Amino acid sequence: MKPKLLSTLPGYRATDLMADTLAGITVAMVAIPLSLAIAIASGVPPGVGLVTAIVGGFLISALGGSRVQIGGPTGAFIVVVAGVVAAYGVDGLVLATLMAGLILLAAGVLRAGGLVAYVPEPVIDGFTIGIGIIIAASQLPDLLGLRMDHVPAEFIPKLGALWAARGGVSAAALAIGLGTIIGVILLRHMFPRFPGLIVAVGATSLAALTLGLDVDTIGSRFGALPDRLPMPGLPAISWARVVELLPSAFVIAFLAGIESLLSALVADRMIGGSHRPNAEVMAQGWANIGSALFGGLPATGAIARTATNVRAGGRTPVAGLIHALVVLLVMMVAAPLAGGLAMPALAGLLMLTAWNMTEPHRWPARLAGRRSDQVLLVLTLLLTVLADLTVAIGVGVIAGLALRLARRDVPSDWTPPER
Repeated sequence: MKPKLLSTLPGYRATDLMADTLAGITVAMVAIPLSLAIAIASGVPPGVGLVTAIVGGFLISALGGSRVQIGGPTGAFIVVVAGVVAAYGVDGLVLATLMAGLILLAAGVLRAGGLVAYVPEPVIDGFTIGIGIIIAASQLPDLLGLRMDHVPAEFIPKLGALWAARGGVSAAALAIGLGTIIGVILLRHMFPRFPGLIVAVGATSLAALTLGLDVDTIGSRFGALPDRLPMPGLPAISWARVVELLPSAFVIAFLAGIESLLSALVADRMIGGSHRPNAEVMAQGWANIGSALFGGLPATGAIARTATNVRAGGRTPVAGLIHALVVLLVMMVAAPLAGGLAMPALAGLLMLTAWNMTEPHRWPARLAGRRSDQVLLVLTLLLTVLADLTVAIGVGVIAGLALRLARRDVPSDWTPPER
């Protein structure tokens, strides 16, 4: 379970450092607006997202089993985090994240990193698409500029409340949100190695300020962003609280493990490499413990940011370390600028993130697949959207494993893929 960082440092050259530095800066420019938006959508102050990107991102790169993995807060956690915050408060979220980190450490010690192969793909697809749908619905008030006193947490009542408030749609907010989406898409296609995400969000936010448009900003809604990391500390811990938060901790640990290992697999295909799954799981454990001690969100490997790192020329985990340090530097010297980002612009960014989570390029293959896999995907999706993530994961995994047993195609010669 040796971290990849230790394997890549021998023979590390100045050219490697230059490539990693440029990639780290590029990824940081992508991570900053995403981290702010994910924190806001999760129901916590926006600065918490930056703390997670710094602490969680640094530890995942320092201790992980992938050469190019980038860690931090991701959209997949928004639903479960928002639910925990609503039910137990921010302090409950911190404790659940700390417990999830300990669960992941135990999974790493037990060498469970390779068990991701046993989670049925339709289950992963179903709850990922479901989460994307929930995120998109949660961003509609800011995208449309609706001033709503209360937005129901449940999906169907939320749609009803949004429909009832449709008369308050702001053309200015919608223009800023749609402009951000179009800007991100165009810049990605025209300049794929350029951090177009922060350029698009910054440009539309600047346009809103210059034109005097009546739209909320991070600063106007949440106040000034922090310009330093908070002091570490432990949340209030009691046996009753631990038992109460244990289901949420297991869901966080499951999501962190699944997303990080899937991201590492994607990175392997992009660079022709091979990650160390158990080291990766251990790194997620330490990253979530570290993030919790600083009051951060759950952290995991981020597929989009990892792919950005590879495209930008990142070669070793040093790129991830630099990404975390650049986010910290921006927090310390440019927090007021980040506070000027427009809320509709961040909503547009998360709408695009939600769309990407559905992986539309894979829909033809899904529609051409087995009918049983399609039913499993839809079942997991509906449970995710209409029930909750815990039920969706539990029912989906059990049903998927039952289908696999019925097909008699359970791998019988599995060996740990640790290298």
